[in-house]
This record gives sequence, structure tokens and C-alpha cells, in this order.
Amino acid sequence: MTKPRLGVVLFQLGGPDSPAAVEPFLYNLFCDPDIINFLGASLARRPLARWIAHRRAAIVRQHYDAIGGHSPIRRLTELQARKLEQALAPDFEARCFLAMRYWHPLTQEAVAAVRSAALDSLVLLPLYPQYSFATTSSSLKEWRRVYSSQGSLRGRAPAAPPREIVIEEFHLHPQYIQALVHNIETAWARFADRRKVQLVFSAHGLPLSLIARGDPYQRHVEETVAAVMTRGGWPNAHTLCFQSRVGRQKWLEPSLTHTLESLPREGKRHLLVVPISFVTEHIETLHEINIEARQHALAAGVEQFEVMPALDDSPEFIAALASLVHAAVAAHPAPKSTPVR
Repeated sequence: MTKPRLGVVLFQLGGPDSPAAVEPFLYNLFCDPDIINFLGASLARRPLARWIAHRRAAIVRQHYDAIGGHSPIRRLTELQARKLEQALAPDFEARCFLAMRYWHPLTQEAVAAVRSAALDSLVLLPLYPQYSFATTSSSLKEWRRVYSSQGSLRGRAPAAPPREIVIEEFHLHPQYIQALVHNIETAWARFADRRKVQLVFSAHGLPLSLIARGDPYQRHVEETVAAVMTRGGWPNAHTLCFQSRVGRQKWLEPSLTHTLESLPREGKRHLLVVPISFVTEHIETLHEINIEARQHALAAGVEQFEVMPALDDSPEFIAALASLVHAAVAAHPAPKSTPVR
């Protein structure tokens, strides 16, 4: 029996793959209307993005130099894609494609690859567990813009497009929650006395202007944290904070920096930081948390500072992704063809 031909597009923000790519990556980031948006932004966005990218490139390049000179996000997302294909292989002839928002392989590259493949169904799976206008919505809007504009491949007759299935978030998926609990337990093993440990959940920040417009991201993050604490069953104190603020707008609080300053004053000196909104290691975990925040915490009086490893291609997380895909396909069965009489 022939297996259904299934495509899965994994969406991520992407990251520079060389020092020379840092400035154009930042330019692409700040050109996104879901990132830079204000009255008159349609005219000012590109020159403003060029100015910000040029101004920030030197310091950001130094940060990447400290973690190997490039972002690991493409390599790690490729690993996730290959492992997901293997997990889906018993039931599907599966192919996974990468669509990075701000660096290669960009959305247009993924669209071209999908259009050249023979697929029955296509699952769009943004790798952002918690939905946000700035991540999930931005990636899906870019996909639809590019997909509709590319049309059929040159020299090939138009084929019926695969049915499209979208997974918008998975912030409470039981296997995703369990994957986080497993990695927290792994990091906890580094402490001699786990009773002293304070859990610090750190999520990527977001401007309050987006929350005011109805972005559910903050609520989703809070619900993920609550689910992890319930599933883990730990009696330890925990707190949620936000990182990666850019610009002068008001962002979600408290900040990671403020949290790391206040906890030692309260006698909390054994910290386990959990990057709750990141599913792969990248600049925010490897540099902002593991280098900058660590230095800041130790200077503030923290005695032990540990970080939960990202989910990456862990078996638990790949099983969660496969479960999401299976459930999405099952919920959108292919229409039955009417027999010709």
C-alpha cells in the first residue's frame, strides 16, 4: 500500500551563518513589518532597518564570535527535520523543509522546494510553541505571500496544490511539556542540593504594544510555565522573566537582568535558568543567558548558575512534533473522491 506523501515545513527565525551575514540578517529582521511598525513605517522601515543593522552589527558580530562565529540554528533545525522524517516514516512518505524568516534557507527557498515536490498534504509547523504576531503570524504571512506570488515552476504544467494544514501553536502539548520537564531534570542533576534551587523561566521578550493588540504570547508562556511546574511536581520556588529587549519601547517585565539582581538579595543563590520559549540553542541561549546573564548573576552574588539545555533534537521533542503532525493530519482527512460511473 502506498503511503501518503506528506510535506512538513518547519519555520524558524534563522540566524547568520558567517560574520559577513550578521548585518544583512539584522536588516531582514528589522525590515519585518511585524517587528517595526508605526505611522509612516511603510516609507521609513527600510532606511531605518539599514541604519539599525549597521549600528548594531559590530556588537552582535562579537556575540556570535563568542559562540563560534555563526548561529547554530540552521544545523539544529536540519537535525530536527531529519529526525522528524524518521519518526513519520512508518506512516508517511515524509519530507521536511526549512523556512527561515530572516536568513537562509529563506521562505522563498522553501516554497520553491515544496513546489518541486509531489505531495498529497503539506503541514505548516512554526517551531514557536507560544503563538505571537512577531513570530508565528509573521512566518505564516510571509509563506502565504511568497507561495501565492511564485506560481508554478517555469516549464512545468500547474499541478494541484497539496492540501494545507496549519499548526499555529503547541504551548500545552503534553509531550512538549514532558520534553521540557525531562531537560529540567537533566540540568537539576548538577546541583548538590536541589532543595536550594530557584527555577528561573526566561522567555523572549515582546513589546507591550503587541500585547495590547491582543497578542496571546504572554498568556501562552505563563500557561506553559504553569503546566511544566504541575507536570514536574517540584516544590521549589519559580519565577518568570523576559529577555532580549531591543529599542526604547516598553517590553514585558520583569527582565532577566532585573531578576538576576533581585534574587540574590532575597537569599536565592542557586539558580536553574529554563529558556522556556526556545526550542533550539542560539544566540539568546548560548550568549545572552550562558555568557552575559551568567556573568551578571555571579557578580550579583549567585553561587551556582545552571541552564537547561535546549530541546534541539531530543527524542522527547521529536516525538512531540511527530504527534502534532499525526494529530493535525488526522483532523483534516483528505476528501474522498467520487467514483466515476
